[in-house]
Amino acid sequence: MSYLSGKSVLVTGGTGSFGKAFIRHALQHLEPERIAILSRDELKQYEFRSEIGDDPRLRWFIGDVRDPGRLARAFSGVDAIVHAAAMKQVDTAEYNPFECIATNVLGAENVINAAIDAGVERVVALSTDKASSPINLYGASKLCSDKLFVAGNHYAGHSPTRMSVVRYGNVMGSRGSVVPLFRRLAAEGRLPITDERMTRFWITLPQAVRFVVDSFDRMHGGEIFVPRIPSTTVMDLAAAIAPGVPTEVVGIRPGEKLHEEMISADDARRTFAHDDHYVIAPVIEGWRSGRERSGKPTPDGFAYRSDTNDMWISVEEIRDLLATV
Repeated sequence: MSYLSGKSVLVTGGTGSFGKAFIRHALQHLEPERIAILSRDELKQYEFRSEIGDDPRLRWFIGDVRDPGRLARAFSGVDAIVHAAAMKQVDTAEYNPFECIATNVLGAENVINAAIDAGVERVVALSTDKASSPINLYGASKLCSDKLFVAGNHYAGHSPTRMSVVRYGNVMGSRGSVVPLFRRLAAEGRLPITDERMTRFWITLPQAVRFVVDSFDRMHGGEIFVPRIPSTTVMDLAAAIAPGVPTEVVGIRPGEKLHEEMISADDARRTFAHDDHYVIAPVIEGWRSGRERSGKPTPDGFAYRSDTNDMWISVEEIRDLLATV
């Protein structure tokens, strides 16, 4: 039994790639009392509702995390929240910085305040590898969001609300990822490669969903959960998607890293390793001092980077995974 079984669950950004996958998984495997979908786009809600059918456990809210009043109404009677709403396109955020901050930072603050006021028990906020040592506004805004959710446990005080963060890498096949782009461009006979040395962490949507569900079961409040997942090179990804198609090096885009990172060397001093995941403990632990801690401390100098990862995925394994997305 999952913590989420029998609970009233709300998903912000519920019509995004992750949100839809999470909702399908919850309906099939978790037996929630109800699931509320909060998102801004009426058309996406209509399309998703047409796909998933009229399950009596579903509730549909048009709303924006920028709107505190709407969140207060939507969170009423909710036990658990998955905060997946975000502005996540790197170049879009760079060109529209105020909009990025309004959604990713101020929206996170709104979710935190509304969750505490409504007495929500648990909140898990989704983050990104770009939040570790960020070099673009999207990553910086998500780092700020992560810190808000961790510190939100202080604001909650003696209320039942506890909040944690899940940080993972690129989701294979999600909307806006390189996989659908490569698939489309393969038909044109040439794939653009930013840099042949580039590496990335990879996780599938089902793996990401299960990790978030497990994090609800593991959380005490204030942790950043990071899955142990494999890396791949961009050249192996191109070979898996479009074998034999010529590539063209076009250069790294503004705000893009050569290699991604999910745990920096500084954060590693507060990180504990488990068989399939890491846990980054909060900087300030006053409200949870004396709590039993599990896992093995990571060694001095450790950093969890896509280029120094000890797990790699081959072209054949990538191809097998791509067949499922």
